[in-house]
Amino acid sequence: MQVTETLAEGLKRELKIEIPAGDLAAKLDSYLDDMKSKVRINGFRPGKVPVAHLKKVYGRQAMAEILSNTIQETSQKALEDRSERPALTPAIDLTDEEAEKILAGSADLSFKMSYDVLPEFEIADFSSIEIERPVVEVADEEIDSQIAEIAKNNVPFEPKKVKAKDGYRVTMSYLGKIDGEPFDGGADENGQLVLGSGRFIPGFEEQLVGVKTGEEKTIEVTFPEDYPAPNLAGKVATFDIVVKEVAAPGEATIDDEFAKTLGLESLDQLKEIVRGQIEGQFGMMTRQRVKRQLLDKLDDVYSFDLPEGLLNSEFDSVWRQVEEDMKRNGKSFEDEDTTEEAAKADYRKIAERRVRLGLVLSEVGEKNNVQVTDEEMQRALYDRVRQFPGQEKQVFDFYKNNQQALATLRAPIYEEKVVDFILGQAKVTDKSVTKEELEKLVADEDDNA
Repeated sequence: MQVTETLAEGLKRELKIEIPAGDLAAKLDSYLDDMKSKVRINGFRPGKVPVAHLKKVYGRQAMAEILSNTIQETSQKALEDRSERPALTPAIDLTDEEAEKILAGSADLSFKMSYDVLPEFEIADFSSIEIERPVVEVADEEIDSQIAEIAKNNVPFEPKKVKAKDGYRVTMSYLGKIDGEPFDGGADENGQLVLGSGRFIPGFEEQLVGVKTGEEKTIEVTFPEDYPAPNLAGKVATFDIVVKEVAAPGEATIDDEFAKTLGLESLDQLKEIVRGQIEGQFGMMTRQRVKRQLLDKLDDVYSFDLPEGLLNSEFDSVWRQVEEDMKRNGKSFEDEDTTEEAAKADYRKIAERRVRLGLVLSEVGEKNNVQVTDEEMQRALYDRVRQFPGQEKQVFDFYKNNQQALATLRAPIYEEKVVDFILGQAKVTDKSVTKEELEKLVADEDDNA
């Protein structure tokens, strides 16, 4: 194998790799000799098929496989010999005409390999980075407010011989029809609806105001144009309704008995659970704020050339999302007081930041042996599977049999662990803030982003 560097500009590299036709022919002979003892061809005893005959029948197919393997092996060896790490899979330049000659055994294998190398940079001293961590102390009033909201959504209902009104619960059977024909999902024998909750199709609940137990009624509604089921969107439907019960709302007394209706042992246990949930919510906002500060600091510290292919790939991904969002929201660049060219320039800066920080975090993780454990991957996989009820096995099999899909689960875990590693060396100072102050900090970050 002969390797010649034909381009070395910045991070760009191009190599010309040549393998003599004789080497390929030797590989083909070895391949066919090994095949001779395995192949079965009518008219020949096992192991007695002449190599010349095998070459005539299987030569082109075998050479195609040898060619593919040789390109892969020699490309990898060239990179290893040069101690270079490509940012993306190298591009191989081999024309169909040249490949045909090689397959016919009439030409040496000669191809070009183009790639960008990953940039080299020094890992900074993270002890000089200062981060302010906003911390909210959960007040008893916040817990009481959340429990009051839970009680509001779990009020007891008592059957009444009265006309239904907003806030009352109606239990009913109903059958929905379009053009006189029932449709899937349009029937229920014991449907319950709290009037005024906005859970049903617009116009449905309003027509139940004033109904009484035992009453039968047919109402007409129109499904919204953006209704998730395309076969129903924009359609006029009728519902034949039989009211089985009208129940008036009572008041939930917040005590141990109320907690037991939620499946808990006591009010104290409910308060602890609510406290944990609130702390979790504040913790996520604090983490978002701290991570954004850290990434901003790293963005200030590091400045180096980026692999063009990697940058273009990231920009294409970002821009595709921008176009999809604008189309979905019916927006134009003029609506955003900008132009497509200016927007592309702004989003390219975002892509540059993402790629640069991604390379930094990857290098920090690799140099410090940050690992994602099998247990963490298993937990992430099960969390993902639970997002698709009824399709658990299909989703599980998809990820188990797709390394690229598994990598999408691993990447965020790895990033968070590297962030934690850096924060462990940085100077992190806690600052007590109110709930409103924390929410504003996070909101401001979202606006800036």
